[in-house]
Amino acid sequence: MATPQKKGTILVTGAGGYVGGQIVREALESGYSVRITARTESSATRTISHYPSYTSLLSYTLVPDMTVLESYAAAFADGAIVGIVHSASPLVFNPQDNVRDLLDPAIKGATTILEAALKYGGGKVKRVVATSSFAAVVDPEKGTRPGHTYDEKDWNPVTWEGAVKAQKVIAYVSSKALAERAMWAWIDAHPDAGITLATICPPWVFGPYVHVPSRAAALSESVQLLNNIIDSPSIPAFDFGGYADSREVAAAHVRALEVPEAAGQRFLVGQDFRYQAAVDAAREELPEARERLPVGKTGDRTPEDAYHVDGSKATRVLGLKYGTLKDTAVETYKQLFELRALEAKA
Repeated sequence: MATPQKKGTILVTGAGGYVGGQIVREALESGYSVRITARTESSATRTISHYPSYTSLLSYTLVPDMTVLESYAAAFADGAIVGIVHSASPLVFNPQDNVRDLLDPAIKGATTILEAALKYGGGKVKRVVATSSFAAVVDPEKGTRPGHTYDEKDWNPVTWEGAVKAQKVIAYVSSKALAERAMWAWIDAHPDAGITLATICPPWVFGPYVHVPSRAAALSESVQLLNNIIDSPSIPAFDFGGYADSREVAAAHVRALEVPEAAGQRFLVGQDFRYQAAVDAAREELPEARERLPVGKTGDRTPEDAYHVDGSKATRVLGLKYGTLKDTAVETYKQLFELRALEAKA
């Protein structure tokens, strides 16, 4: 593979994750060198091994604790970093302690990367793009909210006090909202830092991994939802009414680094989603899906009176092009069936 023209080096946190892995791929294919952060050397080398055609454009730095500013010093030591994508955040739906397991690491991690850009970036880091979530947009207390269309103007209204006391999934949702708010507050408090921020707020993320996961236990929370439908007797009930493809989310991050108009903007990246539609699409295309996914009520999009999501700002400002739910569902289930086959042989 020919090495693309280099655009400079960007720092990517969370590169070993589902979305982070696709962000690294997108950045490399777009002509960037990428420096990833990792907690251990073994995880760093494992992540880099997924991109054999780009080894000369990849490097890593160890950040054992993303809430500690000094952990990032080595990442910037050579003065090469020109932009940052911060996609690392705790994804814990069953915290034992909301503050310790979710709120502190999410909020401190989000603001620490901005502090690192300011302290160590040498004035070269002009844009930070952060992975937020539809969880920072949706108001979970309003349920299916018939007649409403969510977009970037909407905010989850959670407070710190509410997040501390929240139950399980709501605590996670709260952490995403508070972390994003903390980043915008930091930007407002540092008008002379020379750093602009853009945030990407996807709903459920489906679609392929950069590589087939090694085990089902390592699947992201969102992909696990589709995995759980395999050999299940029924289709899940409505929860989040939106989805984005992992490749679209990655493209949005890289475009948000580059597009001047993305400065100071948040982007809801996604489209409407219903589980039945995803299963219908997979069953239509994949023989194994027809054997192993429940039929449900084919063609049923209940509840049609639930809210919708408007991801059109990303197309207007970032030039993002959305694919189809069919492509996303098919590519996801191809990998999931392959993973099931590999686990069966192990």
